[in-house]
Amino acid sequence: MGNPHHLAHWYPTAAYLYILGLDALALAWEYLRRHPDYRLDWRRRARRPDAAQRWGLRLLEDPALDARDAQPAWLPGHDAVVQLYPDADPPIDAERFTLWRIPGHKQLLHDGKGLMLIARSPGHWQRFVLAPGLVDGMAVAYAYRGRGVTHAPDTPAPMARPRPPPAVLLELHTLQALDASLAGASLREVGEGLFGADAVADWYSDGGLRSKVRRLVRRGDALMRGGYRRLAQLPPLEKGRFDHDAKRP
Repeated sequence: MGNPHHLAHWYPTAAYLYILGLDALALAWEYLRRHPDYRLDWRRRARRPDAAQRWGLRLLEDPALDARDAQPAWLPGHDAVVQLYPDADPPIDAERFTLWRIPGHKQLLHDGKGLMLIARSPGHWQRFVLAPGLVDGMAVAYAYRGRGVTHAPDTPAPMARPRPPPAVLLELHTLQALDASLAGASLREVGEGLFGADAVADWYSDGGLRSKVRRLVRRGDALMRGGYRRLAQLPPLEKGRFDHDAKRP
């Protein structure tokens, strides 16, 4: 292969297996954190305290952190985020808020406006905004954006369900292809990294595989340069504002 020095971080597919368990907001972060201009804003954050809103965030997050460790504070609006309020008029059998009964690894963060709880287990993410005054053991009411307030959720948060395997595999391949492209790999090198040396043996005569790899690279670039906003349910970038070369997937 051509330049082996740029293969180390993207070539091993095993390094991307965590992608299989991410939800839409976590995937949005994976694309955003790769954007060269976002990384530049992070390095200059002391001089640009207002840069986060440009990217759909309340606060800038370290792009070196992948979705397993990062705590990006997205602007509100995603319907996967469930709001929890003290129930002002609870029934006798009201559900109680008990932090440790929520399954999965839990993270608490303050996004500059309020307290958010993220609980994740393999293939299953739950995101909650905790209203002021809510304490452990208190009767709780759940609010889903666009569905009002109920005493208890009848279904899991929409984006907390496992993603279908074909869609997850597409994201894994797209992110791997994007990293390879950003590292300077050729399309053939990307194809070999994703599909194996045997698959690219007839690279120049196999237009199907070449086209597939090219589409993956283009898709990754488009998601990085603004398409991630659709995953995060943010308004699209205005043309010519912030990112003149923003592309849609």
